[in-house]
Amino acid sequence: MTNANPSHCIAVIGGAVAGAEVAGKLAESGCEVVVFEQNRRPYGKIEDGLPRWHVALRNKEYASIGERLTMPGVHFVPLTRIGEDVGFRDLIDDWGFSGVVLANGAWRDRSLPVEGADDYIGKGLIYQNPFIIWFNHLNDPSYDGPTFEPQDGAIVVGGGLASIDVAKVLMLETTRAALKKRGIEVDMVELEVKGIPKTLAKHDLVFEDLGLEGCTIYYRRRQEDMPLVEIPEDASAEREQKVRGSRRKVLDKATEKYRFNIEELCMPDELIVEGDRLVGLKFRRTRAEDGRVIATDETFDVRGSCVISSIGSIPLPIEGIPTKGELFAFTDWELGRLEGFPSVFSAGNIVTGKGNIIASRKHARRVTETMIESFLGVGSGDRANPTNTAREGAIEAADQIAKAIMKQPPITPKALATIRTRVANRQKQVGYTDFETWIKESPAS
Repeated sequence: MTNANPSHCIAVIGGAVAGAEVAGKLAESGCEVVVFEQNRRPYGKIEDGLPRWHVALRNKEYASIGERLTMPGVHFVPLTRIGEDVGFRDLIDDWGFSGVVLANGAWRDRSLPVEGADDYIGKGLIYQNPFIIWFNHLNDPSYDGPTFEPQDGAIVVGGGLASIDVAKVLMLETTRAALKKRGIEVDMVELEVKGIPKTLAKHDLVFEDLGLEGCTIYYRRRQEDMPLVEIPEDASAEREQKVRGSRRKVLDKATEKYRFNIEELCMPDELIVEGDRLVGLKFRRTRAEDGRVIATDETFDVRGSCVISSIGSIPLPIEGIPTKGELFAFTDWELGRLEGFPSVFSAGNIVTGKGNIIASRKHARRVTETMIESFLGVGSGDRANPTNTAREGAIEAADQIAKAIMKQPPITPKALATIRTRVANRQKQVGYTDFETWIKESPAS
């Protein structure tokens, strides 16, 4: 679909929540938009990072993203990785776009901060993103990524929603396996909704009957410091204390319902290796002091079935984009501007440096205790939609991006024709015809 007389033509890199919202908003502003997506499907963290028990929320988000990617003036180009299939510099210098918006999220796991840890990936060390992706595609016969077997007694390093997701997967799957040995089949989604204790009670069992140790999240701060409900910047001491109390209450509900453990005030210090496998970690005790984490002299050893690192996600590097540390070298963090690239903007988790769908620097204050409880499955009402905060942030960013782009001279008919030809050629190359057909032929697991 095309607009008859678009004022500008914009490339958006990434088609999930942020990318789709930016694309839709720009199209409404009279721009033509080309959305480049590295995967077959554009759903990003909704599909691969949001655990698969969120059935209704996932389907709702699929529809929302699809609605925006099929708006007049929006072209979808799947299976196209910028930096590889199409060079970043080529996109900027040669294609003729009025602007480029990076909305490709944060998919690379931060390394476990212990020397030599990555030598044991696949040999006792697992990272969060591939683990959750595997879990979400467990029933997908076409899935060809790494596979895992959830084991009892796992060590989870991290803190926050992503770490709780990992712990829930471990507890749900090990509980189901233990029940199956007793001849009891339990649906995963049903178990997540009802919780482990209530499900066991239906079969006259308690958790201790299963002989499971459970997994443990090891967190370097206090439980009330876990960033579940955000503390407003202008919060009074009383308000701050109330938020911290809310965090602990949410965690208490989650540990009770899903039976995982939390060990606070400790950080990984050394690897425990036997033969060629990582079998545990030496932790160093910490203390919280004026918002800082202070390492102490006390250490303790923990052995486990495996170590799952869940300490955050960062953007995958793209050849041609300057970086600073783990993140892109943004000079303006509000719009994700890069020095030397006046036509490049950014939106979503690629700017926040966070990898979960709730992360939104500007809109975190709107993520309430009730929403977090609902998202974690420990609330009393229907599932909340935490992606609304990410969507609001993307819309706000798109408004500002559109204002900046509109100040530039309109695209020429010749440049627009060139872009349309190159887009059509790339779509043909990957076998894409139209969005509806493409999605039907690329079903979710």
